Amino acid sequence: MSSINVYLTFNGTCREAMEFYSSVFGTTIETMQTFADGPESSGDIEGDRIMHASMSFENGTLMASDTPQESSDLVIGGNFSLSLETKDSGQTDDWLQKLSADGGTLTMPAEKTFWGAYFGMCRDRFGINWMILCDQQAEG
Repeated sequence: MSSINVYLTFNGTCREAMEFYSSVFGTTIETMQTFADGPESSGDIEGDRIMHASMSFENGTLMASDTPQESSDLVIGGNFSLSLETKDSGQTDDWLQKLSADGGTLTMPAEKTFWGAYFGMCRDRFGINWMILCDQQAEG
């Protein structure tokens, strides 16, 4: 396995949280894209909500986003996913299938994304959210 990282989800406070973490840990925010920057932007509805943000540490990456719109479904304390990077798309499919089996839920089947990765999401039977991706450019 190449890496496992944490992906945090916020309800409109992602920018503020990432700036705070950057100041605490002395790291640089490498990526900060709003939903308006994405291919499926719905303009003013999402305002300055963050689609993806990241900062690197010596042994990993902290990633985060806001929900696309105000969400009452977001549960503070359960607003994270573990993000796994796989070696190829077959491993992505295999891990998604195994993690979502036996009482888990496939929340997004793996597919090629606009940013070039093969990406899917699931929740395992223990309630842990997983994001699994293969950088297809690296896969060749």
